[in-house]
Amino acid sequence: MSIFSFHYRLERHALRFVIAIICVAAVGGMVEIAPLFTIGETVEAAPDMRLYTPLEVAGRNIYIREGCYACHSQMIRTLRDEVERYGPYSLAVESKYDHPMLWGSKRTGPDLARVGGKYSDEWHVAHLNNPRDVVSVSVMPAYRFLKRTALRTDDLGRHLATLRKVGVPYTDAMIEHATKDAIAQATPGTDDAGLQERYGGATQIRAFDGNTGEVTEMDALVAYLQILGHLTDAAAKEQAAWEKAGAAGAIPTAAGE
Repeated sequence: MSIFSFHYRLERHALRFVIAIICVAAVGGMVEIAPLFTIGETVEAAPDMRLYTPLEVAGRNIYIREGCYACHSQMIRTLRDEVERYGPYSLAVESKYDHPMLWGSKRTGPDLARVGGKYSDEWHVAHLNNPRDVVSVSVMPAYRFLKRTALRTDDLGRHLATLRKVGVPYTDAMIEHATKDAIAQATPGTDDAGLQERYGGATQIRAFDGNTGEVTEMDALVAYLQILGHLTDAAAKEQAAWEKAGAAGAIPTAAGE
């Protein structure tokens, strides 16, 4: 009996067809749901994982608002050509605090998972102001209005509080000082001791758009782009472990081993 004949006979019996649909849906559901029960074993450990600062959260929100994720992925696959072009392949833990995650699959532009630190702030500002000034063949629209638009900071505490509800471990102090911390990060010379205490001494503090007079949406977006790939060193450590194991003819059993 051919598959077409079987399907034709199945369609003629409504009850059998409904049962078949339920069975197929159940199998598909288990395939999607079962891995969630082992998520704790499959997500890599990253003790050095740090949180986005309020300014970086604002930049991420702008990145989503402007639809940047539609043309830029943030997921480097394990293919050799991708690793050689973009850097260590992406790990699940790197998106641990991303809500929503921005992995993506469409690359009208390059992957941005490790763009942080690859270019200067000035390059990013020039690129966002007019992409053709730095990449002549770019089809990306200009976002020069970002440098003219003051960043709204009064609601950042609520943004952090919402992220805490979905599992991001922001503290009460982080939420309370969100507005102050966002301004301090983009305004060198202000009281940034609390910012570094809450988010770490390696927190990038500078006028990302080159203007110390006002905190703009350009500041926020560039701050976000400059931290991508640097929330944890887990991926770099994993790649180093695999390269070392490959040279020795062995395969590591876990990240960093």
